[in-house]
Amino acid sequence: MTTVLTVISTLLWWVLYSSMAALVFALLGWSVLRWTERCAVVFNRIYLACLLWAMASLLLVVGVAAYEGRLHPPYPALLSSGLLRVALVLDMLLGAILLWRLVPRVDARRIRPGSACMAAAVIMALGFGVATSLA
Repeated sequence: MTTVLTVISTLLWWVLYSSMAALVFALLGWSVLRWTERCAVVFNRIYLACLLWAMASLLLVVGVAAYEGRLHPPYPALLSSGLLRVALVLDMLLGAILLWRLVPRVDARRIRPGSACMAAAVIMALGFGVATSLA
């Protein structure tokens, strides 16, 4: 019974943390996409793309940390890991693809791939900057 409660609690915290991060990232992505597209974009679809991206990102980073055995502080050794760098590049690619495929403009056209890459780069740069300042 304790194992079941632990798994349920872990899943709830995973969704909660992912949704909090997705809201911040969606606000950043919305402003970048509005600027690069020069047209309004649909915010709730940006939030959906960022939520899926944040959930996958948490799984990816925790998976790398578990593989390297660095689940507990100090984290600077994890941040200098080559495997984490590869995972972050794949994560950024996943974010750009999710934004490009899921976010329409208000005129029902898909955003440009370059705009999705720019939004993903801004989100990753700010997210990595916050992560390294907290570690």
